Amino acid sequence: MVGVMMVCGHHIDGATLYVDREDPDKEVTVGSWTAASPLEPGLTTWPLDAPATGWTATKPLNSLTGETTYTLYGWTKDDSWSSSSMSFTLADRDRLTPGTVRYEGAEAAVTVPVAEFKARACEGD
Repeated sequence: MVGVMMVCGHHIDGATLYVDREDPDKEVTVGSWTAASPLEPGLTTWPLDAPATGWTATKPLNSLTGETTYTLYGWTKDDSWSSSSMSFTLADRDRLTPGTVRYEGAEAAVTVPVAEFKARACEGD
């Protein structure tokens, strides 16, 4: 499983994968990663379930289950900025093919080739 993030005009220090709950105090973090240095604008990818150069798993990825909706987002250490989040299930992940990425478009989640994601993800930022 690979995390994909397009940093748009700011920086990002890390990413968290969590299970959202109505009560924010009951959200469950299932994985968290910190970049070795702030991510500058551009595309970044890293494996969520294995060690990666330039990333530290501050909370190694838990096992994911089929019926759960997960949310991935990027953040800064000082909470000055965050990326858009992307929610998905394992069924959503399993529908991806090599070279594609799923992200939250203007009105709904879309699956596109990575090159299109890279070209369009920062529109409106």
